[in-house]
Amino acid sequence: MPGPRGKTKAKKAKPVVHSVARVPSEEFIALINDIEEAEGWNTRVKVLCEFLHLPDLSRRSGLKKVHANFNEVYHNIDDVYVANIGNEKITGAIIGIYTKMCADAILRDKLFQKGLVSKITPLISIPSTRYLALRALTTVTHHGGVDIRKEISLESPSLLKIIQENPDDLRAAEMAISTMAHAIGAAINQEDPPAPKYIKAANVGTLIPVVIDFMRKPGVTIQLLHHGLELLTHPVLHCWGVCKADAPLQNVLVACLRSADLTVRVSALGGLLRLEALSSEEDQRHFDPHKLMAAIERRFPDHLVDILTDYGAMRCEAYLTMTSTADNQKAMMKCAQDKDLYSLGLKLAELITRTEFSIAEGSFQMQDPRTGQIEINSDIGLPFVMWSDALPHCAKAIRAKGRPGEEDLADMITAKFFIIRSRIPDAIEAAKRGLQRNPKFAYFYYVITLGKDHYEGLRSAKKGLKCPKITPFVRFGLLHRAVELAGNLGVCRIQEFSPGDRKYDEGVAFLISAMEDAKVYAMEAPPDARHMKNVLYWYICLTLTIKGPETPADLQELQVSQVAFKKLGYADEFSILLGTIPPRTQLRLTQQNIVKRYPTAVQEWKDLVARFDEVMMDERPISLEKAEDDLAAWLDDLHLDQGEEGEYHPQRCSHPRVSPNTVALYRCSWCGNPSAALRKCSGCEKARYCDGGCQKSHWSEHKATCRT
Repeated sequence: MPGPRGKTKAKKAKPVVHSVARVPSEEFIALINDIEEAEGWNTRVKVLCEFLHLPDLSRRSGLKKVHANFNEVYHNIDDVYVANIGNEKITGAIIGIYTKMCADAILRDKLFQKGLVSKITPLISIPSTRYLALRALTTVTHHGGVDIRKEISLESPSLLKIIQENPDDLRAAEMAISTMAHAIGAAINQEDPPAPKYIKAANVGTLIPVVIDFMRKPGVTIQLLHHGLELLTHPVLHCWGVCKADAPLQNVLVACLRSADLTVRVSALGGLLRLEALSSEEDQRHFDPHKLMAAIERRFPDHLVDILTDYGAMRCEAYLTMTSTADNQKAMMKCAQDKDLYSLGLKLAELITRTEFSIAEGSFQMQDPRTGQIEINSDIGLPFVMWSDALPHCAKAIRAKGRPGEEDLADMITAKFFIIRSRIPDAIEAAKRGLQRNPKFAYFYYVITLGKDHYEGLRSAKKGLKCPKITPFVRFGLLHRAVELAGNLGVCRIQEFSPGDRKYDEGVAFLISAMEDAKVYAMEAPPDARHMKNVLYWYICLTLTIKGPETPADLQELQVSQVAFKKLGYADEFSILLGTIPPRTQLRLTQQNIVKRYPTAVQEWKDLVARFDEVMMDERPISLEKAEDDLAAWLDDLHLDQGEEGEYHPQRCSHPRVSPNTVALYRCSWCGNPSAALRKCSGCEKARYCDGGCQKSHWSEHKATCRT
């Protein structure tokens, strides 16, 4: 693999003796006088740079010189800091120098290791240096990595205290809230439980009302509003108990669904979804045929019978599951007599694509003549006892016949066996083998959608729906998975990227695709379909989010929602009738929370939402045609050549560049970090990297364009 050029023998670094006062004291007196006479922080920083003989930090060549002599430069600056620690203007000017150096990611990390944060935070409480220190902290946080942000999140109590004590200082509030939004997000807005120290530092119970109060103040900037919204959504996952008890928080998020700005709406929806994640129940995963038979014996209520009849009773899920269960039992009994695993396999292959629970568990039974008890009969001359264990034997028998086209059936049976056993990775492997042979076999795509890779799953769902021969069960299964996968991916993409970015546009395409597929499913799937509820939850949430301000404040006036609510009510009735109380899933709780709060929240927070809309991040109208094109390009994996150098996708943020240093720097081709001291790839001499780790991580992508 091509690497940084020319590995030469490293020179031993000269030891640097650190002293408190390496500079003569009379020179400090001159420095103090010059700093006192200087007006403004920019001038003070310039005076101090000249005193320390620092290179021009606004140029790439100047930062390179700092890299080359970092230890000496740092200790010279630190000596001045230690000797004048009581002088606010000198310590403030030093923080200004450090902030300029932080434009370079590698220098920023080195300064962080030297305790930069501990030098900045004391200046926040001093009125004369407060803005300078907050700006420095904002810069370091915005451009810093996860570790830096986590460390800064521990300073949240100090930041919160400052804005509480200065309720009219909107400038300080803007920078403090911006810093906390980035820092607390890195510390606690993650899938795994964060360390308790980060939760404690966030002080969510106090933080939320303070942030909301500032967001309501007249005169706040759009940056404060966006960072405030971002900050409100960070603790909802791991501090859900506190957040659920905070009605204003939830009402703000619900009201933001009516903003004219799509990024605001999706951020709010993401927060509302995460709010329910850890307090929700798992969806129904198993089926009890006895409950189905009991429901049929009790008879369905007349209005549900009418619904099933209008759709076509024999096309409904209850009928298909009941008949498939009976057919599975008959096939097993026949196999017990003729021992023909091949014929059994062909029948099972037919049942697999008919309905989800067609392969019901069971066993061959007999009555013990001595005790009269019903027992499992394991001695009937078959290589299996439990019926589901028949699947791999049937797949083997089909392969042994070697008949054209039937190998697909064998792979499908194998995949179904792994699904029943909850061995999804093995099922996906079997499906991918089948697709290599027959890329038009829809069931294989359905299996892949069950995996953890959401991108692969969505591509498979869309490709599967285009297959020429597809049963209703497989089609609706693919539609259901397409809705869930595209919905989740769309919400994540739009929160992570900025308007105009290709990945942001793909996120919009995902959301529209999810809504359209949900609409098709709701209109065409059986009314008693097991996944009807979840698809309708998505449909309601996505309709409100995508329509935004077009949604009437009174949802009763939204015709689309009324149809969905009616179908949702029927779906709940079918579920209860079949013995399953609708579980309190994440989507169900989110949809119910939004619908319950929507009219009141929209009215209460309309003024705040209007201020979001004064300066929108994304003013473009949603185009269905563009969304279709973007989705098609993504499905075909078409990417414009972005080039190696300078390719960077920063975390979406509402404010412009916050670094006070406008120096043009190279960016790492892998992680995007800016630095004046990146190492070139020796192959193409274009790609640049922070270190060998970044270069190794990027090689799988870069090797296609590297000239070697």
